[in-house]
Amino acid sequence: MCVDDCRRRRTHGLDALLLAQAVYLRWTVLRLPEPRGSRNGVAGHGPLLRVLILGDSSAAGVGVDHQDEALLGQLTDRLSSYATVDYKLLAVTGARTGDVLGWVDQLPSVPFDVVVVALGVNDVTKGVSLRKWLRQTASLLDRLVTDFDARYVFVSGLPPMRDFPLLPQPLRWVLGRQADRFDRALHAMVETRDDATRITIDMRLNEGNMSADGFHPGADVYAAWADEVAAGILERPALLDVARSNA
Repeated sequence: MCVDDCRRRRTHGLDALLLAQAVYLRWTVLRLPEPRGSRNGVAGHGPLLRVLILGDSSAAGVGVDHQDEALLGQLTDRLSSYATVDYKLLAVTGARTGDVLGWVDQLPSVPFDVVVVALGVNDVTKGVSLRKWLRQTASLLDRLVTDFDARYVFVSGLPPMRDFPLLPQPLRWVLGRQADRFDRALHAMVETRDDATRITIDMRLNEGNMSADGFHPGADVYAAWADEVAAGILERPALLDVARSNA
């Protein structure tokens, strides 16, 4: 009886501590703006490659001052030697996967050869269940392929939130563990598809490469992310063949 009561008290105490930490962060965290720079345009030379980046604040480039340093700018820079990149960025700070599903309903059905998706962190922090998130993610991928003729979708894996400098313990441990669960499930789901792959970055996150808020990527992380996506595109000759047919 005492064991059960003690366990319940510890659980309630941990829940209260996590809630207090979450509320404290909500009111004290440094809120960085989305970076300056164009979100639509054309860059480079060669065959036409139509690219959409879709997602949350990391997709938007929060953590750097200009889109040139963010995923969008660094990816188009890497691809511009191989193709004329017709790019579009659709991303909003705080977006969850369910929010993005609502956005695509409002988009004109123009085709994209490549879509880069960056979502999941806000689903973790806002308590979306893993089952619901996977269902929404699968639905989003299906919509991108069927409604926007996406040839290939690069799904960004969830970052290791256990390394986020902003988060205090034990909140960092709890969110990090949940993010890892989401990422493993995402990997398993994407592996069943032939029109998508999961992108990961082999980089330990710390105060030196994260942004000033301790939560968003810095320029070096965006560079590594762009490297992985660009390599994924260039390793698939069929995507550049499609680009040549667009020209």
